[in-house]
Amino acid sequence: MERFAIRGNICYSENQKSIRTIEHGYVICEDGKSIGIFEELPEQWKGISCRDYGDRLIIPGLVDLHVHAPQYSFRGLGMDLERIDWLNTHTFPEEEKYQDSGYAKKAYTIFTEDLLRSATTRACVFGTCHKDATLWLMEQMEKAGLAGYVGKVNMDRNSSQGLCEKSAEVSAEDTEAWILASEKFSNVRPILTPRFIPTCSDELMERLSKLQKRYGLPAQSHLSENLSEIEWVRELQPKASCYGDAYRIHGLFGGDCPTIMAHCVYSSEEEIRMMKEQGVFVAHCPESNANLSSGIAPAKRYLEMGIKMGLGTDVAAGSSLSMFRAMAMAIQCSKLRWRLTDQSIKPLTVTEAFYLATKGGGEFFGAVGSLEAGYEFDAVVIDDSKIRSAREVSVRDRLERLIYLDQDAEIEAKYVKGKQITDNRQRKTVGDNNGKYVSGENSAVSE
Repeated sequence: MERFAIRGNICYSENQKSIRTIEHGYVICEDGKSIGIFEELPEQWKGISCRDYGDRLIIPGLVDLHVHAPQYSFRGLGMDLERIDWLNTHTFPEEEKYQDSGYAKKAYTIFTEDLLRSATTRACVFGTCHKDATLWLMEQMEKAGLAGYVGKVNMDRNSSQGLCEKSAEVSAEDTEAWILASEKFSNVRPILTPRFIPTCSDELMERLSKLQKRYGLPAQSHLSENLSEIEWVRELQPKASCYGDAYRIHGLFGGDCPTIMAHCVYSSEEEIRMMKEQGVFVAHCPESNANLSSGIAPAKRYLEMGIKMGLGTDVAAGSSLSMFRAMAMAIQCSKLRWRLTDQSIKPLTVTEAFYLATKGGGEFFGAVGSLEAGYEFDAVVIDDSKIRSAREVSVRDRLERLIYLDQDAEIEAKYVKGKQITDNRQRKTVGDNNGKYVSGENSAVSE
């Protein structure tokens, strides 16, 4: 049984409306889960190994509910285009390259290394339709110690020649082979990933639904991102009452199938009701919605309605893997929506955005996204000392500042399920039976 503690300035969400901070507090890990957060070490825990991070910030690992790994290579490009033109000009030609294993390995190595250096500990990732490349991405994330879901994309219509799978049958067969091959991974698990309704025939969706029931897998896709897309879905699936219903018809919209739908910018009242009833998670991706001129999702309304929701970077429509940037954009876009569109609902706050990036998105994985007792021990230690200031800044204010100025901070250590996966600086590990902290060499001091 592995037990240890980490010490620093702790910040975590108690709920949507409250952030708790503890200066120089302790979080205790036992067998990959948090035992709790303490101002002082309880008597029964004194003498255990403790990694003292001094004045650093300690937060729960951040959760990215929507990111496209193969698009990372062209982040920051094509931002003058709207979504469909952007897909045809940049996305589809880039994803075709992943049939070349050499290119896929080079690109996915860069993506995984950069994700490891970020504050993200859990992610829901889109791959491409290429089975072998997607398995290799999963393997690299597993080796890095990251956790999450990765999806082999399905698309058998309305796609470029190099990405359109030969048939619904071939797509489903390749998907099942990929599911079986991914059983060797423990931290990184498969998630069914129909790209979106326009690229997936009814036959393919039915075959994916059968795979979902056979293997008990979650699903992820896109929903109501822009108005032209919604109209396209209406033409392709006239029996559906709304875009979300086109997924529900095939059993891939919540309920017994845990589901993430990215964007939901223009969801109708019926679709919103359906999402809440079915427990569908919304992956709110504010930066990509701005970059591709899609619009501003009513994130605050979803939050107040009790719809399950987290944040996504949506690289490469989003330009960065930084979940801090996603938080800042969520707040800023919410303010614009409030000012320009709907003043009946106030904008998101820092407290709410931090909740979405931790507990909100983390709920898709279970007890994830907090440092509280019973949660899986995902934690990030951050050195924000390069953000200089003449004024005294509280721990709470340091967190808010970090959300807007994260490029000036350094990820010093990162833990996933209790395992330290990055250590950017030699820290003292300390502790004696009196709970006093002294210099050590990564082992507890005992008398």
